[in-house]
Amino acid sequence: MQVRDATATKSVRQGWTGRTRVALVVALVALLTASMPASGVYADQSGGDNNSGQNALNAQQRAVLYNIARDTWKFYSADVDPNTHLPLDNIGPNGKRGTYTSAANVGVYLWAVVAAHDLGLISREGARAEIAFTLIEVAKLARDHGFLHQWYDTTSGHVIRNPGDIDCATETTPTFDNCYFISNVDNGWYASGLIVVRSAMPELRGLVNTLLNPMDFGLFYDSRPQTACNVNPAVTGNQPTGQMFGGYYVGLPVEQGSNWQHYYHNGALYSDPRISAYIGMGLHQMPGDVWWRSWRTLPPKQCPTDPDFSWQGQWPVGGYWQVYKDPQSGKRFNVWEGHYTYPGSDLTFIPTFAGGMFEALMANLVVPETTWGTKSFGLADRRAAQVQVKYTTEQLKYPVWGMSPSSTPDDTGGYGGYGVEGLRFPYFGSGADASHPNLGLSQCHGCATEDVVTPHASFIALDVLPQRAYTNIQALRRLYPDLYRPDGGFYDAVNPTTGGVGHRDLVLDQSMIMAALDNALNQRKLQRHFAADPASAAAHRYLSFEKLSIADTGNGDNSGGDSTGNNNG
Repeated sequence: MQVRDATATKSVRQGWTGRTRVALVVALVALLTASMPASGVYADQSGGDNNSGQNALNAQQRAVLYNIARDTWKFYSADVDPNTHLPLDNIGPNGKRGTYTSAANVGVYLWAVVAAHDLGLISREGARAEIAFTLIEVAKLARDHGFLHQWYDTTSGHVIRNPGDIDCATETTPTFDNCYFISNVDNGWYASGLIVVRSAMPELRGLVNTLLNPMDFGLFYDSRPQTACNVNPAVTGNQPTGQMFGGYYVGLPVEQGSNWQHYYHNGALYSDPRISAYIGMGLHQMPGDVWWRSWRTLPPKQCPTDPDFSWQGQWPVGGYWQVYKDPQSGKRFNVWEGHYTYPGSDLTFIPTFAGGMFEALMANLVVPETTWGTKSFGLADRRAAQVQVKYTTEQLKYPVWGMSPSSTPDDTGGYGGYGVEGLRFPYFGSGADASHPNLGLSQCHGCATEDVVTPHASFIALDVLPQRAYTNIQALRRLYPDLYRPDGGFYDAVNPTTGGVGHRDLVLDQSMIMAALDNALNQRKLQRHFAADPASAAAHRYLSFEKLSIADTGNGDNSGGDSTGNNNG
């Protein structure tokens, strides 16, 4: 069914008619595409129908979700700057607009436009025009090695230090602030959006490649010598080499002087920065080392110089050391296949750093983890959602679940880190031992609070717990009617105890909802777009290769029972 939303296509910008704009885009795309070689197409390996069997969404449920997609798509007509065609970070109450954007915002906005086309909410011509105008503008932005900076002013396209802060043109000497910081994870989401567009709309391949080809994710990889230890004591600062850095500072390389003190590693593989590992390996810019040298849980010591991770949320940690032979290089790696166990049960899972839902499940919106990684991170995705449901309903006694970083549940325009950390379970910090164990649910303890629910968490869980997620979405609308409106879908956050709502929309969170609905209603179509691109090959190989130390007994999402019940670990 093809539905055209006149407001969504934004037919008039600065006096241009939609037909004139589209014609210009077609001409520009033709010029860019003509000089670019066609890339190969990776065979679709995303699997068959989504939500099959007893967990399948029925026709009525699908109709409800489709209407939510239609309402959510209306948000974008107000969100995109009419002059620069860049997506705004957020729109708040009383017309307040967050006129700044980031690499992640651009990437997920591309997801949303593709999803809207897949769902019949915008014509192909309209979607192509919207994407092309944005990418043409992105091509004008200041970049480094093809990567986008941390923040841009959407009214001018200039790099800014922070939202509402100075124009970075006033800072002429490199320093350790956001004028010079290039984020690993944000550019991972940006690249994922480019890859999805390249697959979904091959006619834009040339334009996409002009932006994607200069990007070298190897810049984020710590290629310094590795040891058999968890870290390398020979490297200044005793660094965990072979992992990804959280980013880099332009003109301030990590190996010079004391610069290393300003850098950090994305040590936890099961968190949102893994999107950059998938893409970096897929583009042959990072070796498979990054997969094995990053950690599932923080590991016990292998050498006296290794860090003491007994402060982590759960300690002692269950698991074992497993030697893997890398499927690409043939190198051998000793990997700590650790896991947490939900207290009082046999439910085993891989923790994220701060317990937020998008840390666990955002990558699955584009990378087919649930299909390719049935014994690795696809299984971990389902367990992460089960832990959220179990803890929120049984320990916190909330009527709804879904914690993930989001706006605050008020109209202050604040943003907070929310996640299931198991703060109600015993925690002894670095003093934990077998007699007094830490029993938390995340790697960090106290990095997030557990008092806010965000709707996007339910939508990204549709792929792993479809019936539970759908029921929760309906409960959010029923119990908190102020949380939803027809001209934009869900607002960003609610306090499940007081009912307080943050009347604010983030393009990041709304785009996760659009992507999740494309997958739920179109047999994982956004995942299939990514899977059809050659850059997905490494993700498929590594997800299907590894077996985590969490067992699967086949317990899934039973609509008639507790899908978070005990599993044999």
